[in-house]
Amino acid sequence: MTNIIIERKEGSIIQVECYGHTDYADAGEDIVCASVSSITQTALLGLKTIVGIEVESLRDDDLGYLKFTIADNLGKTKRHECDIILDTMYAGLKDIESGFSKFVKVEDK
Repeated sequence: MTNIIIERKEGSIIQVECYGHTDYADAGEDIVCASVSSITQTALLGLKTIVGIEVESLRDDDLGYLKFTIADNLGKTKRHECDIILDTMYAGLKDIESGFSKFVKVEDK
């Protein structure tokens, strides 16, 4: 199972941590795992390249692990841009969870 922990501060996502393989299918054919990876990694890419902020991140493909943290000293505009990207990511992950709850769990702190 892939577990995704979303941490918030004042309603905004400040940290995302994903761990574990979904085991929906064999490695290389697991569309659920690939979907979760694509959504979370695209969000991270968007924060770095579209919003233009530095994001602390750690990734280990063998373990199925990704964690990234957003700085809390962003200005109002940058924080709003981050919220748009991260709230979209969250919506996608919750949608995957609703269809594949045996394989994906999203925890919102």
